[in-house]
Amino acid sequence: MVVAISPAFRQPRRPLEILVAAFVVALLWLVTPPADAAETDATAPLKLFLEKETTGLPGRVEISIGSLDPRLNLAPCARVEPFAPPGVRLIGRAMLGLRCLDAANWVAYLPVDIKVWGPALVAGAAFSVNQSPTEADVRLEEVELSREPGALTHPAQLADRMLVRGVAPGQVLRQEYFRQRPLLNPGDLVTLVYRGSGFTVSTEGRALSPAVAGQTVRVQTPSGKTLSGTAQSGRLVDVQF
Repeated sequence: MVVAISPAFRQPRRPLEILVAAFVVALLWLVTPPADAAETDATAPLKLFLEKETTGLPGRVEISIGSLDPRLNLAPCARVEPFAPPGVRLIGRAMLGLRCLDAANWVAYLPVDIKVWGPALVAGAAFSVNQSPTEADVRLEEVELSREPGALTHPAQLADRMLVRGVAPGQVLRQEYFRQRPLLNPGDLVTLVYRGSGFTVSTEGRALSPAVAGQTVRVQTPSGKTLSGTAQSGRLVDVQF
């Protein structure tokens, strides 16, 4: 590919002009890649932008940059700025915006693939709905986190959780596959704790509905009266007066 350089680019260049020239060459390369792409990595400025945008993502990041649509007929531009389109998260398969900042004033979109690799919990066996895998039932494996949103990354995240769907051996465990395991189920004996101004009284009762920690639960007292309180660990139900 032959790239024509305007006279302005033949003068001694300042650092900013060198960066602008690199973006121009990168843009032309994306439309018509050179024969030996391995030796001419003109996408380096775009990769630097994406590396900055993805700083802080967990795990190992791999960035692949695609090519512009060859049907585009873009006017020459000396100031090309990459940007993340509004509402677009630069992870997985996404589109990177390219904005011309001079008189040409165009915007184009470039496909990119940003893979994030890191450790995640994987099921060591098959599990069905309402089961609660423990640390002994799972293992840590490196997976593509960009394709597994909400993947669990530590066995402690399994505590007090139960599955809302079945999983197969080797399947990555995601947060959406679990719900909090109820502290109380209908029929469970509980201790009702009445709390008022300067006093606390406790008595027994029986739960009438399931509840997780901090959730409101209905309880029937020995006299047959129904009260509502807040479920707490240790099968306690707080009733405020």
